[in-house]
Amino acid sequence: MSRSRLLIGLFVALITIVGYFGSSVFNPITQEKQHVAGITPEQEVALGLQAAPEMEQQFGGLDPDNALQARVTKVGERLVARGAPGKSPYHFEFHVLNDPETINAFALPGGQVFITEGLLRRLKTDGQLAGVLGHEIGHVVARHGAEHIAKQQLTAGLTGAAVLATYDPNNPSSRNSAAVAAMLGQLVSMRFGRQDELEADGLGVRFTGEASYDPRSMIELMKILEQSSEGNRPPEFFSTHPNPENRIQRIQEAIQQRYPNGVPAGLET
Repeated sequence: MSRSRLLIGLFVALITIVGYFGSSVFNPITQEKQHVAGITPEQEVALGLQAAPEMEQQFGGLDPDNALQARVTKVGERLVARGAPGKSPYHFEFHVLNDPETINAFALPGGQVFITEGLLRRLKTDGQLAGVLGHEIGHVVARHGAEHIAKQQLTAGLTGAAVLATYDPNNPSSRNSAAVAAMLGQLVSMRFGRQDELEADGLGVRFTGEASYDPRSMIELMKILEQSSEGNRPPEFFSTHPNPENRIQRIQEAIQQRYPNGVPAGLET
């Protein structure tokens, strides 16, 4: 029985790995091949629209200040219209959340982008706002949501294979192997999440520049976020984004790479 469980577990693991790595799609914006588990852009849009109302409720709903919403919509639509996101299959909508305390911004698959009032009111210029929205747009066009769904499916398949291969009903302690497998899966997801954030920063530099915003405003944005962390309660932004001081250098490198002769004059800060 033990040998049979091992063989079945190895078979499940093999099928899972082949299914994950055996298919890929090319992303014309990032110029990378991606594993997205066959999820289409249309499905990403549907997922984002379905999840948007729940996300709004978690942050107190949409902000009633029409002026704040108009500002975010104007900057967001400019980023989309003047750059690569406008050529993507996604439909972008920008929302201000009625939460003056939480400092956060995020995007759902398909183009639903959110920023809390707490973060928005800390931004001094439209260039800084463009940096936030450009970063979140980067997550959408880079298809990070679809990638993570595929990785979760891979993790679930390998975890199931580990359970089949190692679980012994006569030895309850063998259950620990499943817990270890799940823990490893979470660590992998966390690591890829940080890489996604850094890629989104690089795309934010690109998109802000394409929309005639000064990408150096993203450095000022990082400094604002760093200052906001000096209180007793770190911003919720840090639970999903790398620490600002670890990102400033990467942003500077991305700016240097995109503008080797210096950032053009006349861009909006």
